[in-house]
Amino acid sequence: MHVTEVLADAFGRIREVVDEVVAGLSPEQLAFRPDGIGNSVGWLVWHLTRVQDHHLAAAAGTEETWISSGWAEQLGLPFDPSATGYGQAPDEAGALRVGSGAQLMAYHHAVCERSLRYVETLDEADLDRIVDESFSPPVSLGTRLVSVIADDLQHAGQAAYVRGLLPS
Repeated sequence: MHVTEVLADAFGRIREVVDEVVAGLSPEQLAFRPDGIGNSVGWLVWHLTRVQDHHLAAAAGTEETWISSGWAEQLGLPFDPSATGYGQAPDEAGALRVGSGAQLMAYHHAVCERSLRYVETLDEADLDRIVDESFSPPVSLGTRLVSVIADDLQHAGQAAYVRGLLPS
């Protein structure tokens, strides 16, 4: 199996979980926060998508889909357009409201498709390229991709758990 196939499979699995978790939820269900303070399904999916969008755009040297395709305006969230959710306080995360699950999934699909197009261009040697020198040691593309995949799958699992807690 080629490295691009492995990466494409991983990003595809994230999309599958997101689709299963978000499908059929109302805006109120997407905003439900366990104990009134936990992260909602909507916030978790938005955050994992923003991180994937942000990190892969930076690695590819392109503009984020969030900005270039107007998703920041379409979703109309009460956050600065540069926000990814990293470091947000509980009250900030609780402010997320989306008009529909379909809208949130559409943003995720757009980011996933762009991610898939990007990873298809890579070969094994590309994975050693340094993409972030702000860490010690500097972060390679391979490390960044694994980090995004791991983080996204964790948040997708958290979103699935929260969906299971939704009041009937």
